[in-house]
Order: sequence, then structure tokens, then C-alpha cells
Amino acid sequence: TRVKPYFIFLLALETGMLGVFAALDMFLFYLFWEATLVPMYFLIGMWGYGRRMYAAMKFFLFTLVGSLLMLVAILFLYFTAGADPTFDYRALLGTPLAVDTQRLLFLAFFASFAVKVPLVPLHTWLPDAHTEAPTAGSVMLAAVLLKMGAYGLIRFGIPLFPDAARELVPVILALSIVGIVYGALVAAMQRDLKRLIAYSSVAHLGFVVLGIFVGSLQGMSGGILQMVSHGLSTGALFLLVGALYERRHTRLIADFGGLARSVPVLSGVFLFVALSSLGLPGLNGFVGEFLVLLGTFFTYRWWVVPAAFGVVLAAVYLLWAYQRVFHGPLTIDANRSLPDLNLREVAMLAPLMVLILFIGVYPQPFLDRINPAAEKVVQQLNRSTVDPASDVAEGP
Repeated sequence: TRVKPYFIFLLALETGMLGVFAALDMFLFYLFWEATLVPMYFLIGMWGYGRRMYAAMKFFLFTLVGSLLMLVAILFLYFTAGADPTFDYRALLGTPLAVDTQRLLFLAFFASFAVKVPLVPLHTWLPDAHTEAPTAGSVMLAAVLLKMGAYGLIRFGIPLFPDAARELVPVILALSIVGIVYGALVAAMQRDLKRLIAYSSVAHLGFVVLGIFVGSLQGMSGGILQMVSHGLSTGALFLLVGALYERRHTRLIADFGGLARSVPVLSGVFLFVALSSLGLPGLNGFVGEFLVLLGTFFTYRWWVVPAAFGVVLAAVYLLWAYQRVFHGPLTIDANRSLPDLNLREVAMLAPLMVLILFIGVYPQPFLDRINPAAEKVVQQLNRSTVDPASDVAEGP
């Protein structure tokens, strides 16, 4: 229903996201950052399910409050940039700031980015938004919107405030580890299939932030590649759950069982994507997670243990959910005559599956593009002062 406004909001959301990743003017970046809130609010509120207005308002308020702190920090940078105030990110790089000032400004930026990632305990808006959003909204949220927070940390947080970022690394790593383990444990307890995938995003994005702040090239490159991998795998999982919902009008795991008999193609694709999400070697999820764990081992050895435990938990909750939905006896009559994936749905999922396999088998083309930029940001994080001549702005 209301197809025209639906696509208007979807295209407006896309415009805002493209602006966020393209803007090098800090104020323009902030405007695009805020511009993504409005269309997503309406997509959830008008075309969502159940408690859609609650989820839409929670999403809007969480992100808005965090980003207002970032606006204050941007304005402070503008007025302290020197004789010629500017919002140009490249001109602001290397602005001399006391460590205490850096710390406050970094925390202001971090508040906005941590909400968007999201890091525990600022994650509570995400399961509600994912669960109640329409399928396309969930895909855009998982594949792109969540990555805006991690992108902001790489592009703005570390290069502008390297001393403060380095000082707060232990706290951020701890929050990342908590997110990995907590997200996986809570995902395993979910009865709603879509909510399970939403909590898995909390765990996967914990790996991304962990990789960004361990201070090694392997970790940074792995975190960036994990952003790509998570977008593909989790986006495909939300598409598949949406396809199941269109057929049964329920997402409760208990309402399924034995679907491999009635929808064999859907069950096969779901297993393929679930294996990629849990990090099976040969698929995309393994490469990013392995690089993050490797980079963590080089710099913060003991943090690898709980992070690796999160990988094990991912296998537990995803395979257990798959078993309950697609295996076992067909005990519910409504599940016996479900239509399988049609040609349009297969054509929609095929490119994602090809990329999932390609990255898992041959990630080098992606890493070749990622590594130069990642190395510059790692240098920013590891050295004591910002080098004004650095060309990190041309990196990520």
C-alpha cells in the first residue's frame, strides 16, 4: 500500500546515506547524517509491523540525541580552527588541541557514532527498529545505516582526536567485547527470527569496532571488510526472513519446523547465508573475523579469548535457529503448502550469494583497496600527535 511515498522515502534515505559517505565538509556531513533519520522514521512508522510507532520514535530519539552532541563538537572545531574558521575536514586535521579538550570532543563524536553502530549499552533501539521495520528498511538499516557509525569513527573520530582515541582504547575494546558476547547470548534466547538476526548485528558490529581500535593493520582492515561482509550476510538474512513472513505472516520460530520439505530452495539459501554470517571458512564472514582476531592477538592478546567465544556462540544461535525452522517434522498444516522462492526472489539474492562466496574465496581485491587507507588511520591512532600533512582524508 502507498507505494509512491514508500519509494520516495526509500530514495531520500539513499540520498542521505550517499551524502554521509561523500561529505568532507563537517557541517554538510552532519546535515546528511540527520537527513537519514526522517525517511527511516517514516519507513518504520508507516510500513512497519506491530509496535512500529514505538520503534520509530525510539530510533529517532536515540540517534538525534547522540548527534546533537556531535553538532556541538563540530561548532567548537569551527570556532577554534584559527584565523580562518572552516568546516573543511581536511583543514581541521592537525588542529592543535589540549588532551582534555580532545577527550571531550572525541566523546561527543563517539556518542553519536556509538549509538549508530550500536555499542552496548546504547543498542536497545536496534532490535525494536529491525523487528518492526519493513523488509527493505531492515536491509538498509543493517547493510548501510549501522556502518555510518563505524565509518565516522574511522573518518573523523580517530584522525581528528588521536590522543583521546588512544587514551580511551581500553574502554572501547571492553564495550566491543561485551557487545560481541552479550549480543550472541541474547540472540540465542530470541523466539522471533527477525529479532534474533537483529541481536546478531550487535555482536557482528562489536567485531568491527574491536578491529578499528586494536591498533594494528590486520584489525583495521578486518573491521572494514567485516562491515562489507555483515551488510551482505545480514541483508540477505533479512530478505529471507521477509520472504518467510510474506508466506506465513509470522516470524516466531515456534510457528515453523520442517520447512526444508516444503521450501527446499529457500532453506538451502538460508543455510548458505547463515553459514557465511557465523564465519564458515570459504565464505565472507570468516575473512573479516579472522583478521580482527589476528590483529587483536598481536596487540591485546587476551582480548582474543572472549572475542573467539563470540564466534562460537554465533554458530550456536544461527544453527540452532536453522534447525528449529527448517528441520524436524512438519507438524503445522499451514507450513505444508508454502510456495518456494520464485525467480524474482532468486535473482535478487543471487548477487549477494556470489559476493559472499567471492569474498570468502578471494578477498584480496577488497583488501588491496582497504589496506592503504587502513594503514593511515592506524598510524593516526598509534602516534602521539596528528601530522597536519597527513593525507588520511583521501583514505577511507
